[in-house]
Order: sequence, then C-alpha cells, then structure tokens
Amino acid sequence: MGSARIAVLISGRGRNLQALIDACADGRIDGHIGVVVSSRADALGLARAQAAGIDTAVLSPRDHADRAAYDAALGALLDRYAPNIVALAGFMRILTPAFVGRYRGRMLNIHPSLLPRHPGLDTHRRALLAGDTEHGATVHFVTEQLDGGPRIIQGKLTVRPEDTPDSLAERVMHDIELKIYPQAVAWLARDELRMIDDRVWFRGRWLDAPLALDALDETFK
Repeated sequence: MGSARIAVLISGRGRNLQALIDACADGRIDGHIGVVVSSRADALGLARAQAAGIDTAVLSPRDHADRAAYDAALGALLDRYAPNIVALAGFMRILTPAFVGRYRGRMLNIHPSLLPRHPGLDTHRRALLAGDTEHGATVHFVTEQLDGGPRIIQGKLTVRPEDTPDSLAERVMHDIELKIYPQAVAWLARDELRMIDDRVWFRGRWLDAPLALDALDETFK
C-alpha cells in the first residue's frame, strides 16, 4: 500500500477514477485510494471502486439544506480517512470556499478543456461552436475560483471537421484525460508538485505555463 492517502470524488461513470485505481495498483502512483464519494447513488463509478475493494459512500445534495451544509458533511466524511490528496473526477458540485480552503494545495481537478478557455460545463459543444481548432483537457489545483486554479498539465488534440460533442468528448477522455490525471496525482503523491501562493512548483522550479502532454518523456514520469 502506497504512502499517499487519496480520496476521490465522483458523480458519474468513473473513467478517470478507474485510471487512478489502475495507477495505484501498478505502482505509478505511490499511494492508495481510501474512499470514493459520489454525489449520486446511481453513479457507475461506485461499482468500479467496490470492485477494487475501496470504501464507497454516497452523499446526496438532496439530503442537505444548502451547499455549506453539504460541504461540512463531506469534510466530516473525508476526515475519517485523513486524505492528503483529494481528487475530483467528474464531481458535479461547486465547492464552497470553506471546503476548498480545508484541502488547499492538496486538491486536484481534471477539466475537459484547455483552460482558461471554456470553464464550466458543456465544454465540447462550446469548443465546436467557438470554432476552436484545438481542444483538450487540463489538470489544475482547486481554488475558490471555478476552474480557475493554477494549471499543472494540459493535453491537446486537433478538432476534426466531422467531430461532434460526443466524439470530441471520447477522444479527449481516451487520448488525454486518462493519461494526464494519473500523472499529476503521481507527482503530488511524490511531493514533486506543490501549490505555493497560487503558483505551481514542480521539481524545484516554478511553472510559468502548464506542462504539456506531448512533452512528457521518461524525465517527467
């Protein structure tokens, strides 16, 4: 069992969750996932976690009066597992500043766009409507600003004339997200990556721009 204690928050299919499970299992991430929490009882990712022997919990927004109450309950639940990394993997909730502050510098998110372009939802349709020639995904530290935290690594691909929102989503997931998210979590678990004063520190240097997937080689892994 690796040294980093990881909690993963999901709301859906859990494909990025599965990539993290696999990376922990094969040693690419020096850590273990202690708990997977979903905001939806029907999230398919729960079955992925259970198949891997990971504790799961469902925390429904409908059972809480407001976002502050929900996030307080979520924090209390996570406290039982004392995670030093919290990974958002398709968690469809806007987190309160109090919750973000609780895990500041230890919480990552994967977003399906080339941030700062297209924060928020429906990114693939918006990229097509904007006529973007490139699209991709970004791993970033979570801050109080929605999808606005310091960017760690991005991957990009060329938008094809025949792309639809669905085809673009599938290519971004398969070709980019499933590669860059385990890598970023692995760096954080090895303490090679930090957020200091809202800047990214990586292996002894400040990043002026996010790392690029196409630049990854053995020196980055």
